[in-house]
Parts: sequence; C-alpha cells; structure tokens
Amino acid sequence: MTPPPFFLEDLVPGAIFRTGTLTVDTAAITAFAAQFDPQPFHLDPVAAKTSLFGGLVASGWHTAALTMRLLVTSELQLAGGLVGLGITDLRWPRAVFPGDTLSAVIEVLTVQFSASRPERGTVKLRTTTINQGGEPVLMMTSVQLVPRRTSGQPEENPEAHD
Repeated sequence: MTPPPFFLEDLVPGAIFRTGTLTVDTAAITAFAAQFDPQPFHLDPVAAKTSLFGGLVASGWHTAALTMRLLVTSELQLAGGLVGLGITDLRWPRAVFPGDTLSAVIEVLTVQFSASRPERGTVKLRTTTINQGGEPVLMMTSVQLVPRRTSGQPEENPEAHD
C-alpha cells in the first residue's frame, strides 16, 4: 500500500524517511556502463582488478540512478512526485560492488513556503545511500518543488518560510 503523499505543510526540518533495499548485480553494472559510462573498471571484471578499485564497480551515475529508484519508492512520497530543482552537493565516498545491497536515508533540512507562489514551496533534502555495511556510497543535497495542501490559509509550519 502506498503511503499518502506529503504536502509542504507536512514536512519539518529534521524529519527522517527511509527507503527499501536493492541489490546490485554484475549484469546491471555492466549494462549501465556499456550505455552510459564505458570505462574498463565498470565493464570488464578482469581489467577492473588492476584499477584503483581492485574489482568491478558501478558507475557513480549508476549509483545515482539506483538512489533515484530508492527515493521514488521510499516512505517520502511527495505530492506531485519528486520534482527536483537542483542538486547542490553530490559525492560518492565509496564504490558500489556487485552484490552490494543499497538503501537510503532522507533527511529534511529546510522547508520554505514561497511568498510569490502561495500554492507551493521548496524542501531541501539530504540523501545518504548506504551499503549493507552501513557505509555511505552516495551523499547528496537536493532541492525539491512541493505543492501546498492549501494556498490561501496561514502557514501550518511557522518556522519554515521564505
């Protein structure tokens, strides 16, 4: 069952949301790399052994795409969907290897009600994707456009405004 969507008024800084998990396999790593990032350490397990990583690893962009999948199916179901306005920070602190199981934690950093567009606002999120050992493999800060439940009523979250 899909949880009800969150509107801007429902979100508060410090709120934490979690995702399910997914396991990355060699076929997915090499298929993504063949199309989008054809470097030997993403495509060839033998060549990857002599790379900086010591073995086949997923492209960082593949990890970002997997993170998007986790976000779309997470506890944080935003009304109107995940409408990104930008990413202000994106890092890959560790590589993703075949067999890694990923999940993500999403933290609401800020909520801003728009003065010029009362029907919506923005939320800044910090997403940390982790492997099965709890080690971060992707960290990003993004800004999402979120509709308000009501546009003509006083703010229900007086700490968040622009």
